Amino acid sequence: MKAILNLFVSIATQPAILVALIAMLGLLLQKKKSTEVIQGTIKTFAGFLVLIGGAGILSNSLTPFASMFKFALHVQGVVPSNEAVVAIALVKYGTTTALIMLVGMIVNILLARFTRFKYIFLTGQAMLYVSCLTAVILVSAHLGSGWQTIVLGGIFEGTLLTVTPALCQPFMRKITGGDEVAMGHTGNIGYAISGLMGKWFGDSKKSTEDLKIPQSLGFLRDSTVSITLLMGIVYIILAIMAGPQFVEKNLSAGNNYIIYAMIQAGTFAAGFVVVLQGVRMILGEIIPAFQGIAQKLVPNSKPALDVPIIFPYAPNAVLLGFFVSFIVGTLSMFGMIAMGTTVIIPGVVGHFFCGAAAGIYGNAAGGRRGAIIGATVNSLIISWLPLFILPVLGGLKLAASTFADTDYLIPGILLGNLGGFGKIALIVGILGFLACVLILSAILTQRAKSTKANQD
Repeated sequence: MKAILNLFVSIATQPAILVALIAMLGLLLQKKKSTEVIQGTIKTFAGFLVLIGGAGILSNSLTPFASMFKFALHVQGVVPSNEAVVAIALVKYGTTTALIMLVGMIVNILLARFTRFKYIFLTGQAMLYVSCLTAVILVSAHLGSGWQTIVLGGIFEGTLLTVTPALCQPFMRKITGGDEVAMGHTGNIGYAISGLMGKWFGDSKKSTEDLKIPQSLGFLRDSTVSITLLMGIVYIILAIMAGPQFVEKNLSAGNNYIIYAMIQAGTFAAGFVVVLQGVRMILGEIIPAFQGIAQKLVPNSKPALDVPIIFPYAPNAVLLGFFVSFIVGTLSMFGMIAMGTTVIIPGVVGHFFCGAAAGIYGNAAGGRRGAIIGATVNSLIISWLPLFILPVLGGLKLAASTFADTDYLIPGILLGNLGGFGKIALIVGILGFLACVLILSAILTQRAKSTKANQD
């Protein structure tokens, strides 16, 4: 049993394998030639590996950024890190987490099949992290690690991962110019809020991508050039603030600190280029292959994919969202120091991926102003809500770190506080969540039928 669980987790937490298998299934359902099935499966697999590799390059180039930032400002505290919390929790709750994930995937597929929310969540590591969060909270509420926890946890996770892409889809249509792909990330609640903020307070006529650049500076229209230059300035300033002794002794292996900063900026830009290539490969294969699943198994379903999938649509919003998010996170940190609370140090990787996406969503609905407002609001959420989830995790000695994204924080806080009222409250809350989604789906379906009847 344990070996089977390990195999399942190994497949499900590797997006490249999971999505390649989904693509293969879609192509087989369309009765494509064996050569087309092989080609589509391998290109989807390779495309996801390219995307993951690019994201890894970006993350690795941001690690020295975080080190220089902490040293220059002399701050200590809790750094939100999904990976750190999950690594601790899986030691004790690995089996429960895996089974919750399995049930959650089944619930997601069933809801996509029988409700209006036609989104199949395909970001494996995000599913694992949500499963782990759910296991930690349910066990801490004294449900144990038996079938109740597994079934209830799976219902909660599957419902959450079906609904959150639906929240984002109105904005995804604006971002991508179509309705073929959905957002499958654990920042979805924050992205939807960012889109709403942009819609309400922004100006969609002034996009971040329409910035007027003088002809003499036309080379800046190339995203690789502009990202390298901008990140180069930021890295060099941070390196100067941290000082040559710290950088050369702890980060650059003795190489000149300015040169090191420039290399990291160029590495960041290179990672971005790799991500763009991976996105092109995935979209070119997974969307046609997914039509087979949509036609046969889950009609009209859409794949919900990881956050870098939207980066090519608004490169300027990516940078604007990141910097706004990180600045707001830094100011929030100083606010916590002044207030004497636990200090949440802004996680550079979290603020990059979530801040960039929030900027893109805000821009899609409200232009430049929307990007700034959306990234600001999202940053405030991921900067301050960790203070409220720490008490939920602290009983299990996980308070040395905490979860980082909105879809862990908001549902986790609600679920954790619900658990404080006992088992019955937790069971009623989770089943009530599922019931609300089913009722909402029925209402929206009826409304759509009435609208169509009136038009006819």
